[in-house]
Amino acid sequence: MTARIRFPRANTFRVATAPAFGAVLALLLLPCLAAAQTAAPQKVTWKSVEFAIVRFNDQAPNSWSIYHSEKKGILLVRLWKRYMLVKIADEEVYDIDPQKITVHGDSAEWSYADIPDKPVEVVEWKERNIGSMQRVTFRFGKNGHVLELQIPLGLNREPIY
Repeated sequence: MTARIRFPRANTFRVATAPAFGAVLALLLLPCLAAAQTAAPQKVTWKSVEFAIVRFNDQAPNSWSIYHSEKKGILLVRLWKRYMLVKIADEEVYDIDPQKITVHGDSAEWSYADIPDKPVEVVEWKERNIGSMQRVTFRFGKNGHVLELQIPLGLNREPIY
């Protein structure tokens, strides 16, 4: 009597379908990923800055607001009907189209994708820590108006916003 040795059959179907299944799955997901990248940019909710002070040419304007987002050092300032994005670290100010901002009580919605290409010309940028406030002062153009923002600091004298 001769003993037979049996070898298990190789399942060629499983081996061949694994790469094919991965390729089909990738082809199905590519349009979904492309659609997600081209979707409209998310609007960021900006909250009002409590206890801030705004001075325009050394006088208090009649109508103003300062908003902050989760990014520190970036403020959205409303001065009358004009909106400006102030980047404190970069010392830049951008004029924002008021039509692209939605205001809801003490908050506003606006997207970072709507930032203009070029900032407004700003000279004489000054920052100073004055006790419990951070004072940022700048002039629009060479002989333009002066805007001063006083933003509250935290207990450790670090910027909150």
